[in-house]
Amino acid sequence: MSKKKKFAFAAALTGAAAAAVTAGMYLRQEALKRRPFEIEEMTISQMQKALKLGQVTSKELVQKYLDRIEQIDRNGPILNSIIELNPNALHEAEACDVKRSVIHEVGPLFGIPIIIKDNINSAGMHTTAGSVALQFNRTDEDAFLIRQLKRAGAIILGKANLTEFANFMTEGMPNGYSSLGGQVRNPYGQAFDVGGSSSGVASAVSASLAAAGVGTETSGSIICPAAFNSLVGIKPTIGLISRTGIIPLSHSQDTAGPIARTVKDAVLLLNAMIGMDENDEETIWSQGDVSKDYTVFLKRGALKKARIGVDRRYLDSVSDEKVNLINHALEFMRDKGAVIVDPAIIPSADTLKNRKSSVMISEFKYDMDRYLAGLSDQVSVHSLSELIAYNKEHADEALKYGQTLLEEADRLNGDLGDRQYLADRAEDLRLSQKEGLDAAIKTRKLDALVFADDQGSDIAAKAGYPSITVPAGYVSNGEPAGITFVGLSFSEPKLIELAYSYEQESRHRRKPVL
Repeated sequence: MSKKKKFAFAAALTGAAAAAVTAGMYLRQEALKRRPFEIEEMTISQMQKALKLGQVTSKELVQKYLDRIEQIDRNGPILNSIIELNPNALHEAEACDVKRSVIHEVGPLFGIPIIIKDNINSAGMHTTAGSVALQFNRTDEDAFLIRQLKRAGAIILGKANLTEFANFMTEGMPNGYSSLGGQVRNPYGQAFDVGGSSSGVASAVSASLAAAGVGTETSGSIICPAAFNSLVGIKPTIGLISRTGIIPLSHSQDTAGPIARTVKDAVLLLNAMIGMDENDEETIWSQGDVSKDYTVFLKRGALKKARIGVDRRYLDSVSDEKVNLINHALEFMRDKGAVIVDPAIIPSADTLKNRKSSVMISEFKYDMDRYLAGLSDQVSVHSLSELIAYNKEHADEALKYGQTLLEEADRLNGDLGDRQYLADRAEDLRLSQKEGLDAAIKTRKLDALVFADDQGSDIAAKAGYPSITVPAGYVSNGEPAGITFVGLSFSEPKLIELAYSYEQESRHRRKPVL
């Protein structure tokens, strides 16, 4: 055979092979389209792949979540995690499908259904904080972080139930209870604490009623429910995410943050929410410390040579079984090359534990009065005093557990120039930062401190520092436990590396049996 004929023959073979590969890819894609599409435990990346292949549309994805909410949240186990659905969710999803057919290349959250806590404004829905007094509070304006999510193409599926007023209404109220929404339940078992106050978000995400969710935290309200529902929760440094459009509790500690089934999903949500907001001065000051893309820190092997500390006094109030899980986690990280500094003493821990600060309650009075004053006439309460009076008038519905914290806050003058408030704020910062987390982490040259569940939330919240919790396993009765990494201001990159590496190596999360 001549060289020319050999070349032509080879080219024909190459063309045939390419055609066969193309045909094979087409057949695989068609097979994927015909395969039943299951959303349970599906990651955001898996959803995007399915959307790109045409295995599912965003409209179908939203409908599957709506069907699952009907089957699981409102019937069956009755998790009671969703307080309101977005009436426009299917239309918004359909618009995403049309846009995808034209654009093709879209971001990781495009067309993905997200659930948000019902203290965050989202246009076309109510924002109630779980209170019957705010049941008619409706706005046509999105919170800044919701605008960010919508800009990324995310679909707001609905609002999640919560512990009423972010668990700052009364003492003794169960985690997950609100007068408007009732009691949220833990999908791992009704006997288990669902955690607070972002209870509905955590329950919904854990039960695969949404791809991921957004909670808020003042002190433990993301970390606690995430840990109790075997999820990943990121409480970012104050200033990373705008608070504009969120019902406040304490402005020096309030922040929103992602709750998801995987570290990667949580980081994708975090990426979309961050941004400078001219109406939130904390975001203006912090943007020089903010990464543009936190997915670059999703690195395996980050545990090797990492220095991780533990102050065992924070384990005193934790069950023996959970202490064993934390010990196992520390040993596991040591096996992966981490240096475990045990003990790593936080000098101010005992002082903070026994100290009562006026900061949170003073800021609640100030912030809540300002928030309520700005509500429309559709709402009948426009001050903390009016809220308390409304609750008394509707006590059968509104005051199952009382309102002791609301009443205590209302007795204050709301003056943030008050000498006691200023002294307490300075003391909180000194004890939580310089003599607290800074002292432990910098002195021992740590990358992070670890805690069981939300045990380190109070000191991290007072400091304004970030935390990330990931599943650490389950105790003998099936109750989930989390391990939480805490670092210094804007140490999210390192915490994400550690949390992702631990998650990928340990693979503890298992879905709830509903």
